[in-house]
Amino acid sequence: MTIEVKSLYKDYGVNGITVKALQGIEIGFEEGEFAAIAGPSGSGKSTLLHLIGCLDTATSGEILIDGENVSQMSYTALSHLRREKIGFVFQAYNLIPVLTALENVSFPLTLLGESAREARQKALGALHAVSLDGLQDRRPKELSGGQQQRVAIARALVKRPRIILADEPTANLDSRTGSEILSLMLCLNEEAKTTFLFSTHDRMVMDFARRLIQLRDGRIVEEQRR
Repeated sequence: MTIEVKSLYKDYGVNGITVKALQGIEIGFEEGEFAAIAGPSGSGKSTLLHLIGCLDTATSGEILIDGENVSQMSYTALSHLRREKIGFVFQAYNLIPVLTALENVSFPLTLLGESAREARQKALGALHAVSLDGLQDRRPKELSGGQQQRVAIARALVKRPRIILADEPTANLDSRTGSEILSLMLCLNEEAKTTFLFSTHDRMVMDFARRLIQLRDGRIVEEQRR
């Protein structure tokens, strides 16, 4: 899937003050990119990722996914796009507390109409891929922060989406686990042409990325391709 961002602005109102989170972002991503968006806190990294993922709406400008302007899509069409073609990895995990690790990972497949048996097998495979064998029956509160992040990553990977948006995916992982997860993502990127977009402070993520976009004060200030 291609992504085009055109003259994108996003303002927030905070205690009567307007915060300009994004200021005229212009950028495009081709299918199969493995790109990182970096910058200091408050630079607009997460905001840009959330807008691309249709989790928020822009103040002005356009985002086109496969040539279609998402701001003109119906609620149903946006829900379908997020459910079937976009995977999310959030810094805060966003796991469902009452579900086990296995149930959290299989949940997206259930929404897609897969049988319980098929969803379970795929979810077990995804948990194995992130080194969580034997922990499938634990609920989020019974897992460490790093383990919860790996469950969140497995949930994003399990449905093999066209785009995965990862907001600080290694923030709660040790360097070895982080490297293993990034290697797994890179393999999926190469094998399935899945597009990966990261927002990150982590130098390791930046080093893995084949394209690095630097933001500051809501603007792109530098870009590198490798």
